[in-house]
Parts: sequence; structure tokens; C-alpha cells
Amino acid sequence: MKAALITGITGQDGSYLAEFLLAKDYYVFGLARYCSEKKHERIEHLKPNSRFHLIEGDLTDTARVNSVINSFEQYDIIDNIRTCDDTACGC
Repeated sequence: MKAALITGITGQDGSYLAEFLLAKDYYVFGLARYCSEKKHERIEHLKPNSRFHLIEGDLTDTARVNSVINSFEQYDIIDNIRTCDDTACGC
């Protein structure tokens, strides 16, 4: 199984990357911060795809991130981190 974990899935780069990988028959697991739950307009069209899975979490929550990473046997980690703090991002 080709699978990818994408951080920042609700952003512009993350959503385009998810579209690209789904077209390449990847299973896409997208990590979205808890505060971005209302900002899903860029990925709404991906949700019906059975190979797309949205995971709520934050990169600062190491237990959550480790749980996600350890739940898969093998996948590509695609890190889409932007440099900002929560205040600057509007969370």
C-alpha cells in the first residue's frame, strides 16, 4: 500500500499535494490542527474518496503524532510545515 501522511492538509500546499497523491493511487492521511476544523473548504471534495483520511491533531502533541505514525506499517511522511505561531495563523 502506498500511503502518505501530510501535515497541514487544510492549507493550499497540503490540499494540492493530497489531490496529486490521490491521483497517483496513494492512501492519504492528512493531519489537521484542531483549530482548523472550520477551514476545510480546500479539502471538502476529497472527503468522499475512500483513500482519503482526515486526522485531527497538532504537531506539538507528540503523543498524538506518535500514535498516528505507529499505526501504519509503511508510508511516506510528507511534512508540510509552515513557520507560524498559533496567533499568526488565526487560531
